[in-house]
Amino acid sequence: MTDSALIEAARDFNRFYTNLLGVLNKAYLDTPFTLTDARVLFEIGSHDGIGATALAADLHVDPAYLSRILKRFKAEGLVATEADQADRRSQTIRVTSKGQTQFEDFGRRSNAQLAERFDRLADGEPQSVVFAMQTIRSLLDPKTQPPAPVIRAHRPGDMGWIVQSQGKAYVEEYGWNMRFEGLVAEVAGKFLANFDPAMEYCWIAERNGINIGSVLITNGGDGIAKLRLLYIDKAARGLGLGRTLVNECIRFARAKNYRQISLWTNDILYSARAIYVKAGFQLVSEERHSMFGTEENGQTWVLDL
Repeated sequence: MTDSALIEAARDFNRFYTNLLGVLNKAYLDTPFTLTDARVLFEIGSHDGIGATALAADLHVDPAYLSRILKRFKAEGLVATEADQADRRSQTIRVTSKGQTQFEDFGRRSNAQLAERFDRLADGEPQSVVFAMQTIRSLLDPKTQPPAPVIRAHRPGDMGWIVQSQGKAYVEEYGWNMRFEGLVAEVAGKFLANFDPAMEYCWIAERNGINIGSVLITNGGDGIAKLRLLYIDKAARGLGLGRTLVNECIRFARAKNYRQISLWTNDILYSARAIYVKAGFQLVSEERHSMFGTEENGQTWVLDL
């Protein structure tokens, strides 16, 4: 049974968010319309004709209540109706030119309201808000299909994200101390300070503008490329991103005529090790250490190219 404290926390968030959206306000976005009115008009405006039955089902609105809204919209010249060819018992509804103008005005007002709220936040916080929204929807709406991740080169700010995300994740998931974050910061700092675009690269995986994965190739000298800081955010695991990023490293190293890729990891990182094994890496050495506060087994793996 779900903890009652979790239920109460969810209800508290619902009360906060409905107030934020102005669900109970009679004048939504400083217009003569309620939020329900706006939602109905938005749904109609988003379709090139929609049946009243389908509209009621999509919005989970009582058909009689929806009928009253549509009657008012029709009287105000916002929508027009015609017989639904697929269901003679229903009607097809479209926005008029006046309705289209109002539909677009809702969009502008809503965008401006969100922009005003996001502008009050610190750098990175709007992305965190959107990521949390996406997480809620993906977990509670089984029909939601998240957009495909995009793999791109690093840009300003990405190294800071790598240090922050990995430092936090490994402490939470494996109980490591902050020396690990220091190691990540050292690797990332050296990468930026000595970056050679001809022989080195950083891949960032993102979805909806939010970073969800990363990996580096650095020049280890003597024809050896070093694979560093492979990371996939826990909200994006199971998408095959780790394998994709490692394959990008291999492709890049071959194109740059490296003779070998070397990496260091710990045997507790089972998912990452499985990716390395599948890609053809071989375990060449192991050593016990406690540099991150817990007793671990460090491993060096190589792939001959």
